[in-house]
Amino acid sequence: MASEELLGGHQAIVAALPTVSTVHPQISAGTCARLREAFLRTGYHVDGVVDALGGVAHAALGRGEPELAARASRDAGELGTLIRLFLLGLTEPAKAVTAAFAPLSVEDAVEAELLRADSDGYRAALDVRPHGDDESSWWVISDLDSDVLGHPVGEDHVLGVGHASLSLVRATSRQDVDTLLDVGTGNGVQALHASKHARRITATDVSGRALALAAATFRLNELDVELCHGEWFAPVARRRFDQIVCNPPFVVGPPRVDYTYRDSGLAGDDASALVVRQLPGFLNEGGVGQLLASWLHVDGEDWAERVARWLPAETDAWFVQRDVADPGLYVGTWLRDAGIDPRSPEGRAKSGDWLDWFTEQKVDGIGFGFVTLRRAGGQTPTVVCEDLRQAYDDPLGAEAARWLDRVEWLRANGGSLLDVRFVVPPTVLLESVDEPSDEGWLTTVRRLHRTDGPGWQHEVDELASRLLAGCRGALPLEDLIELLAAAQGLDAEELAASALPVVRELVRHGMLVPAGSSAL
Repeated sequence: MASEELLGGHQAIVAALPTVSTVHPQISAGTCARLREAFLRTGYHVDGVVDALGGVAHAALGRGEPELAARASRDAGELGTLIRLFLLGLTEPAKAVTAAFAPLSVEDAVEAELLRADSDGYRAALDVRPHGDDESSWWVISDLDSDVLGHPVGEDHVLGVGHASLSLVRATSRQDVDTLLDVGTGNGVQALHASKHARRITATDVSGRALALAAATFRLNELDVELCHGEWFAPVARRRFDQIVCNPPFVVGPPRVDYTYRDSGLAGDDASALVVRQLPGFLNEGGVGQLLASWLHVDGEDWAERVARWLPAETDAWFVQRDVADPGLYVGTWLRDAGIDPRSPEGRAKSGDWLDWFTEQKVDGIGFGFVTLRRAGGQTPTVVCEDLRQAYDDPLGAEAARWLDRVEWLRANGGSLLDVRFVVPPTVLLESVDEPSDEGWLTTVRRLHRTDGPGWQHEVDELASRLLAGCRGALPLEDLIELLAAAQGLDAEELAASALPVVRELVRHGMLVPAGSSAL
């Protein structure tokens, strides 16, 4: 695919960066325009890098194994120079860098803090790398990580596109909207993806450095994004949006700020609680918010009850727990993320303080996952907390949008489900677990399994499986219940009363849908 097509055709210039206390480095619109020209000329974009390295070397680079990529880049000319500079963190000769950066001069690149002199050549001073999806390609500007720097990152470090950012990208629904707010934009990656479905984008951050690099990211990609400086939702007070995305500083622990990209200064999971509590108030009626969040697993307390208490009134909410970490593993992971060796004196001291706090708060685990919120507006809200730690490949964003559609359908039709003709989608299977008995095989477990989406599973009894077998769109649910009740010698009203809660849950999970409906 041609790079011009990948960029999506946005031609507007990024909005002026607001005055903040720290705005370094400043990469001007002219510098970004010339850098963009150099990248397009050399093929330094998603497809170009993959083509130059080949699938095997590119995959190895993604695993943190650079040697294959270094070898493959030797035959890639000026593109190879950019790959070694920005993706491998190597020093390149001055002559090669000058040629690769043209029409941007090396002197201007150094002044913009994109490059720095190093012995007889130049090294990257910022991380600038292609990023994209199946349809689009952009460039993202961030700070170099600790592996390239050779020492821990600074407090105002601007993180690159990591696993958390990518997981939120995949968990965000992509229906067309007029206005979208990206809270805590960081390097701007969420806003890049939002540019494909949102007409107007506003991005905020408490970090002046993050806003400076995000502004450069948007200029480099020729995107028009409004940037606002400040904490949480303060920069957009009294405004509302159709959609909000947020990758907050959700690391839990003592109330301190070691790194602005991950630490909020609030104790425990108060940062996640703050976002969940305040976000719906900045949504238009029916607007949707999606965020990453962490929550404490406290001894003697149910995690679902804990997070449900964060919600304001009239808010549909879907909490999806994707992982639960042991406190020791959690602390070690985040220390290494910042480039701190847990075995060092600094690492031991930080670990001790962190683990002491967890012990004092009776924390036996840290949950992590996604939250989808919708401003229900006078409707009785639906709140569901689910543990989805099983492996699945489908992006959660599309499923979250359908989940909200199904919740709305149930709200509108919940009182008349008996009149509906249902079908079981072809992606839903009935599995059974049988064990040997004196009379042959005895079925001990019947389980519905949705093979797409998050792979939901529901155990059902024999009566439920027979009822679902009749759901082929020919008869309304009431008729199927009456036929089953007559065949089993049961009371139809009692059978309906026990079946309806199961039907609602299966509809919510897309395992039972109204006949003729493709939207759910």
